[in-house]
Amino acid sequence: MKRVSGRSVGSLLLHRIGEVSSHAAAGLVATLLILGWVVFGIVTDFPDWWDTVLYITSSSVTLVMVFAIQHTQSRQQSATQRKLDEILRALPNADGSLIAVEEAPDGELEARAELNLADREKALHDYSNAAQS
Repeated sequence: MKRVSGRSVGSLLLHRIGEVSSHAAAGLVATLLILGWVVFGIVTDFPDWWDTVLYITSSSVTLVMVFAIQHTQSRQQSATQRKLDEILRALPNADGSLIAVEEAPDGELEARAELNLADREKALHDYSNAAQS
């Protein structure tokens, strides 16, 4: 796929669709279009093709939006992961193995989660004691 500024055209298009659809005005426009479609249906006594166009349009918009949302979330998650990895590399006492923890076996992930839970409970206990003092 052709690349523009290091990103594929598809990526740029999905990103732009996500940006445009996230504005409040997009919701207002969608609401007005739906109301207009219903009024058109009432005025024309709901012709046979009316519901077919509605189903095709809504299905198409839904499909495009699913891809746009998934793409946007994936890019944001990847960017956040890169930032966290950089923080782990920069901290001298950080556990460097956490950079690749996504690839760890399920058992190791569960063990780390339990360890983190114990650390959180201890921190919460320490915080509660400090707040009461």
